[in-house]
This record gives sequence, structure tokens and C-alpha cells, in this order.
Amino acid sequence: MANIVLTPAARRQWLKLTPQVRERLDAKLNSFADTGRGDIKKLQGQDRFRLRVGDYRILFYRDALAVIVVDVGHRRDIYE
Repeated sequence: MANIVLTPAARRQWLKLTPQVRERLDAKLNSFADTGRGDIKKLQGQDRFRLRVGDYRILFYRDALAVIVVDVGHRRDIYE
């Protein structure tokens, strides 16, 4: 099981989400950290990945010991 670490910017984005959305994202993120499975895709030209949860995206880096979340948000806003 990998640890989940949120950057300060990702933490601010996380807190702006509704409790229902946070619950869904948290469940998928924890599932990914435990199993390594999920709707994951490597972003082109970057060394980070995205986890898709409905209309929301979690952008992160992978480390041997941790999943480092750098961005969290709705798909229309996350890639700007």
C-alpha cells in the first residue's frame, strides 16, 4: 500500500470540493493506492498520471513509497 500525499495546492483544491465528491474521489484514490488499479493514464509529454473518477480528475506522480497528488478538479478546469 502506497501513502497518499497531497501538495498544498492540491489540498486547497480538495477542500473546495463538495463532501460527496471528496468521498468518491477518496474511495478511488485509496483503491488505487492499495491495488494499483484504476482508470489511469500517463499524460503526454509529462511524467505524471491522471486518475479519472467520473467528471473529476486527480493528477499525480508515482513514487516507490507514495502517490503524490498535485491537482484535483473537474475535467473542464484541471488541464488548464
